[in-house]
Amino acid sequence: MKVIIMAGGYATRLWPITKDIPKALLPVGEKTILDYIMEKVRETGLETYISTNRFFESRFKPFAERWGAKLIVEDTLHEEEKLGTIGALKKIVDEVGLDDYLIIAGDNLFSFSLSDFLRAYHGKPLIAVYDVGDPQLAKRYGVVVLEGDRVVEFEEKPALPKSTLISTGVYALPKEVMVLIDEYLKDGHRDAPGYFIAWLLKKGIEIRAYRFSKYWYDIGSADSYLEALKTLLKESHIEEIQISPYSKIIPPVVIKKGTKILGRSIIGPYAYIGENCIIENSDVSDSIIFKETAIKNSTIWRSIIDEKCEIRNLELRKSLVGGHAKIQRGE
Repeated sequence: MKVIIMAGGYATRLWPITKDIPKALLPVGEKTILDYIMEKVRETGLETYISTNRFFESRFKPFAERWGAKLIVEDTLHEEEKLGTIGALKKIVDEVGLDDYLIIAGDNLFSFSLSDFLRAYHGKPLIAVYDVGDPQLAKRYGVVVLEGDRVVEFEEKPALPKSTLISTGVYALPKEVMVLIDEYLKDGHRDAPGYFIAWLLKKGIEIRAYRFSKYWYDIGSADSYLEALKTLLKESHIEEIQISPYSKIIPPVVIKKGTKILGRSIIGPYAYIGENCIIENSDVSDSIIFKETAIKNSTIWRSIIDEKCEIRNLELRKSLVGGHAKIQRGE
């Protein structure tokens, strides 16, 4: 068996913060999304590949080298050119060879051990499923109906979900299923993993489910990104910074080197502050601030602010600010 981490998307729903950085490499506390995944993959001891695109290849190369993974690069530079998940899987099989594959979406954060997941794999397709507990939320995903651990129905993004159990981005597929990818794509089917699983089920292929319950985040929106930060950031990581004696830090937070916390500022809880930021007379909580951003006389809550921004005299709530933006209200 081989592991493939799918990270070939352009994350347009999180633009502009993902315009120049792949979603899988966004920080969640002290580590990136992909670091969390690779920590779990390492337990399996399996040969690992990361599938990405030409545009983000240079971003992933040092990461792959650090973790001992290999890159599979699709020759695309824009969203409209991408192969899609199943198209990328076909490229991987063509390049790496036919085998059983553990397939993981590179923007998923999940609580279970991959070693435990593989112990439940017995040569039949196995999908990880999670109860989102809300039919409205389930509409966004592939909805699963089970009998025991056997999948009896699977519908991608249904208007009327039959359950709140959804398929997450972790699959174990045997070579007998991987060889069917060509047939699936030639039939003109939709190039997304949920539709492929539903197609397999209609062909009479037995699919099993691995249920887990602690947490799962599909980092597809600012809300899910911030919620993941709140779940996974357990303790503070503060590097070499300058902090005023009148400022206060409420853990847990991550504050990277070179940052200055000036005046009467309050940082945290659940704040990520990148390198060389300036926070002056401001409150920042439940938020992610990328490097070299200056925030003065402002309150930032449940917001994501990209690098090299200037925010002055504002109250920002549930906001997403692109890089190099300058926003201020008059004194």
